[in-house]
Amino acid sequence: MYPDQQRDFAEFVAARSDSLIRLAYVLTNDQHAAEDLLQNALTKTAGRWRRIRGNPERYVRKVMYHEQVDRWRSLGWGRERVVDAVPERAAGDRTAEVDTRVALDQALRALPVRKRAVLVLRYYEDLPESEVAKIMGCSVGTVRSQTHQAITRLRELVGEPLTLEA
Repeated sequence: MYPDQQRDFAEFVAARSDSLIRLAYVLTNDQHAAEDLLQNALTKTAGRWRRIRGNPERYVRKVMYHEQVDRWRSLGWGRERVVDAVPERAAGDRTAEVDTRVALDQALRALPVRKRAVLVLRYYEDLPESEVAKIMGCSVGTVRSQTHQAITRLRELVGEPLTLEA
């Protein structure tokens, strides 16, 4: 990597690491695994930095998604973890939360791809409507209408009040 590319890459990492580590944590649900995931993704990104054009963060996110899917598919993913001490308190009954998550997950899977993508980009990735419109190649008005239609459909499928925070 040339010195100017090294500088650009270092600036990118400094500017976007906080956002990327949050995504990695959401994907892994473990701080150490999230750090490893991000480090692997940045290593792969550094190796291709010359060829990456446009939005390097999109490339890093894509690498992280694929890396984590590979980890989930690996044989050791479902193994138990050893801990120093057994928790003292039993966890409360969270059955209702789990039921809601399952219902929401099934409802999301029932949505058409574009509507699901709009919801993920707007509410999970927390992107503004204008950025979602650029990514999806449509107008801001289309993003708004797709979002409204998707939320309406989710409410119908879940059968209970649904609130999404922007």
